[in-house]
Amino acid sequence: MESPSAPESGSRRPTTARRREEILRVALETFGQRGYAGGSLTEIASQVEMTHAGVLHHFGSKRGLLRDALSQRRAQDADHFRAADSPAGAALFHHLTETGRDNAQHPDLVRAHTVLSAEAVIEGHPAREHFRERYRALRATVRAAFCTYQGSEYVSEEELDAASAAILAAMDGLQVQWLLDPEEVDLARATEYAIDAIVEATIARASARSVP
Repeated sequence: MESPSAPESGSRRPTTARRREEILRVALETFGQRGYAGGSLTEIASQVEMTHAGVLHHFGSKRGLLRDALSQRRAQDADHFRAADSPAGAALFHHLTETGRDNAQHPDLVRAHTVLSAEAVIEGHPAREHFRERYRALRATVRAAFCTYQGSEYVSEEELDAASAAILAAMDGLQVQWLLDPEEVDLARATEYAIDAIVEATIARASARSVP
């Protein structure tokens, strides 16, 4: 016969998982609104109706909380990418355009990314390595898409690197403008325009050089 505590123990697991999810969501929103330094564990704990010690019990430290919040977000991005059948070539550029359209529906997540990625340029910031690796991976993905795009055989290695970085920079820069002035900046349309312009210009310039 099972002990009375066994079902209770099992039932706590989903509750604990949901609690962690809630803390991570609130933490990302708080860090997005106040930055890592300005977002306190006490404030986060208060929003989820827990004690400061209770949050530390789940994540160990403020750095641990930020690390897990960013890891969860990265996993969600990966799931979104797989749900789109891991697009490549022209499909990848279309996926990035749709990402801009989707981001326009989630200002809190966009703000968190914008604030934390900007802070991460500071030496010693706990999110520095996360964003460095994130951008390296994204540049490699965009670069691979260029390599399978029609006309890309004429694009140099240096141009592939520059164009890949430029697309990500355009997307992030547009998000800043949109966050500051959402009534004036159409994030979805501007993202589509920027990506199309960079891709077309990169291919056109390389193709022009190939003409005898």
